[in-house]
Amino acid sequence: MDATDQSHLRASRPGQVPAWALDLLLGIAVTLVIALVISADQGGRQPADAVAYLCAAMFGALMLLRRRFPVAVLVATMALLFTYYTLQYPAIGLAVPVAAALYSAAERGRVPAAIVVSLVLLVVSTYFRVRDGESLAYLGYELASTVTLLGGAIALGDGARARRALRTEQAETARLIAQEHAARAAERVQAERLRIARDLHDLLGHSLTVIGLHADVAREALDHDANAARAALSRIRGVTSETMRELRATVKLLRRADEAPPDQEVASLAQLDSLLAGARASGLHVSLQRDARLRPLPAHVEATAYRIIQEAVTNVLRHANATTVNVVVRVEGEALQIAVYDNGKGAAVPLSRGTGLAGMAERARATGGTLTAEPRPTGGFAVRATLPLGADQ
Repeated sequence: MDATDQSHLRASRPGQVPAWALDLLLGIAVTLVIALVISADQGGRQPADAVAYLCAAMFGALMLLRRRFPVAVLVATMALLFTYYTLQYPAIGLAVPVAAALYSAAERGRVPAAIVVSLVLLVVSTYFRVRDGESLAYLGYELASTVTLLGGAIALGDGARARRALRTEQAETARLIAQEHAARAAERVQAERLRIARDLHDLLGHSLTVIGLHADVAREALDHDANAARAALSRIRGVTSETMRELRATVKLLRRADEAPPDQEVASLAQLDSLLAGARASGLHVSLQRDARLRPLPAHVEATAYRIIQEAVTNVLRHANATTVNVVVRVEGEALQIAVYDNGKGAAVPLSRGTGLAGMAERARATGGTLTAEPRPTGGFAVRATLPLGADQ
């Protein structure tokens, strides 16, 4: 018994007629039709008696087993039909008693067995009727109609099987599609979580670095230069306010799924001047070379560019022991080119080490771009990134 057979033995869904009830109704119908034909008392040498009607009931009873044992039911129906005619009861034809069994076998995918049984029945029936002197003309007419009925029963059963298989395949396809969509949604959620984690790392890392530098300035100037101390504290307050603004915007967009992605409102190249102003206030000489022809860029490219520059400048403040840093932003062809390099003397951090550099590389790869971070031959450190703008730009 294959998977299709097993599926039909399971409990029906709510609102559907149980399979056993359908088989019972079919069995009753087969019994009644054959009994009606027997009662017509056409042909045969023995009058209809209780045994004849018992055969009719047996033809119907076999329908109760058609789902579990389709071939066995088909063979048993054929054997019962031969037995009935051997007892010389009134004629009931071939198609009437065997049609339901043929349909059931074909519906269960046993088409070859149904065809073989049909051929056996036709050959045996034709042989005995010719032997008994039946008219060939009438026999040919009846044979054609019988073949049509038997073939129709097989075709209907096979068609029902094909439709059921198609529905099963469609349901499985829909399930796989839904499963794939769910997996992709989970991947998008995971990617978004990683992106947000990088954003928070970059934002907090930069802000805390700038705050720490200005806190040192305020502490050193507190006793002898009150104005410098106040300026440093004012800068700490400004950086804190800006950081809180970005954090609130990110949390707001995370809570509201219908909003644009956070980078579209939180980070863009329009904020570069504010970002670099904080570095300048820390005592670092910062130059910005921005392409005057810089056109509006895709939001995700702008956000990625801003975060890379933010992390690179933060690394300069933390590690480079530099006095100057140069930031270059320009468009070449269909890509945004970014370069951040300094004159520091601190040890370079390999790209494979350090959360900041690894995060920058991940951001660049997420847009289909590349990033390199390496010492400069003339001293200092350089971060260079190429971010494709996309074919629609």
